[in-house]
Amino acid sequence: MSQEKLNSKVIDEVRKIVWPRNLKLFTAGPVACFPEVLEVMKFQMFSHRSKEYRELHKDTVERLARFVEASEGTVLLFPSSGTGVMEASVRNFVSLGGAVLTTIIGEFGSRYREVVESNGRRAVVLEKNAGEPVFPDELDEALRKHPEVEAVTITYNETSTGVLNPLKELAEVAKKHGKLVFVDAVSAMGAAEIKFDAWGLDVVFTSSQKAFGVPPGLAVGVFSKEALKKAEAIPSRGWYFDVLKYLHYQEKEWSTPSTPPIPQIIGLNVMLRVVDEMGGKSAWLSMYSERAKMVRDGVTRLGLELFARRGYESPTITSVKSPEGIDGYEVYSRVRERGYEIAAGYGKFKKTSFRIGHMGYMPKEYIEEVLGVIKEVLAELGWVGKK
Repeated sequence: MSQEKLNSKVIDEVRKIVWPRNLKLFTAGPVACFPEVLEVMKFQMFSHRSKEYRELHKDTVERLARFVEASEGTVLLFPSSGTGVMEASVRNFVSLGGAVLTTIIGEFGSRYREVVESNGRRAVVLEKNAGEPVFPDELDEALRKHPEVEAVTITYNETSTGVLNPLKELAEVAKKHGKLVFVDAVSAMGAAEIKFDAWGLDVVFTSSQKAFGVPPGLAVGVFSKEALKKAEAIPSRGWYFDVLKYLHYQEKEWSTPSTPPIPQIIGLNVMLRVVDEMGGKSAWLSMYSERAKMVRDGVTRLGLELFARRGYESPTITSVKSPEGIDGYEVYSRVRERGYEIAAGYGKFKKTSFRIGHMGYMPKEYIEEVLGVIKEVLAELGWVGKK
């Protein structure tokens, strides 16, 4: 067998495992990659200690800093998922045994609490019902009751319920009380506004496989001067996620302590350039806002209810209450059979909801198509809906 035929054979074998048929993705992540990303990720590899990598790293970090408006903050790149930086926020910036106020509006807020507690810190919990955001007066009251906490965690965009927290206002309250502000922006950065300096944020992190439409494997963290200063007094920060170690390598040689996911960084770099070509961050965020409205309007026309409180809906994912008597996971499964992968309900909402992600590569006609398929599936399951 020729080398060309052998290459084709093994590629086809793997394709049959991971991509046996075409699916249009409406997932919570990983999401469909933009074509530009798929193209540049074919580049041959090179050393992460080379001048070429240093130039790539520097350019990517500077573009990210402009995107999140962090002229005073420091952007760092991590070879991990966003959860890695979530753990880093606790290990690097909270005293061992110290308290953290964790705000919970869904499953990923609960994960932050678990990370706090598993790293030897104490979680003080402010939890809301599904679909509700945290309001500034509630956070203010909680901080008055617990002045001992060192930091506040905020899930900016809760993918389990499709709720967007009022980050700017919550951060203002936390800073009024002199607390560090940790923001899980995994499914928000790249689709929801973030003004790192102006809003007084201390740690903000995301993953490559969400709104920027890049494969998983790269995490981004943004850190304030206040947080980095505090880290100097925290012992046992670990090794792999020692933020000061990453800072040292970036300042010394525009690189990372261990091998970074170079293809993902290339993909993210090209997407930040696409943002500029589209007209900048405002135009890019408007694209996400329009998509989200299109999905919500379509769901509402079908007579379905959203989890999210009106006015606090996510720009990246819409969580839909499954009609009474209909299993949300069954909706997900049947839609997938038709070639459209939406997201099943998450955690305790698995049976009572299904979710429609609107991140990554997604032409408008795909949205129209999936809404039609959902309508067909619900009718098949015996739901009448709006006439």
